[in-house]
Amino acid sequence: MAALLARKKTLWFNFWATLVLSLGFILVMSHWDFQVIDEISDPDNIREHLARMSETQKRVHVWTTGTLDVLYPFAYGGLFAGLALRFFPRFGPYLALPGLLVIPVDLAEGLVQIFLLTGNENLITLKEYLTPLKLVLFFIALAIARLALGRAISRRFAPTSP
Repeated sequence: MAALLARKKTLWFNFWATLVLSLGFILVMSHWDFQVIDEISDPDNIREHLARMSETQKRVHVWTTGTLDVLYPFAYGGLFAGLALRFFPRFGPYLALPGLLVIPVDLAEGLVQIFLLTGNENLITLKEYLTPLKLVLFFIALAIARLALGRAISRRFAPTSP
């Protein structure tokens, strides 16, 4: 699995998938004029946000979460983990962990969001913990991916010795 994630073709596939899915979110949110609740963890803020959404916006958010947001963590998580594995061969398996762990956390958060968007608030406390955990894992994995890209660029342009 690690070798597959670190392959150049897989990295490019995950890069383009992340880009296309990101654009998909932007288009959906702008067309139906709403903000997703993916980054809101405070229960009162979630309730307030949901109260301002129309039924159509909630329905579209459910469909977006059940489609784009199921694919999205595999794309960006795979990209971040793959970059760590490819450009940090010695510590790559450890550095890939945040990118891999964010996938199930993001999927669990999405499932909780679908419950919230369909009127079931029983799991709102779970979202209070899943969202910050997802964001911490995401930003750690992003930082590692940026370091990996920096390493790749520096290797590419490093002078070769005669």
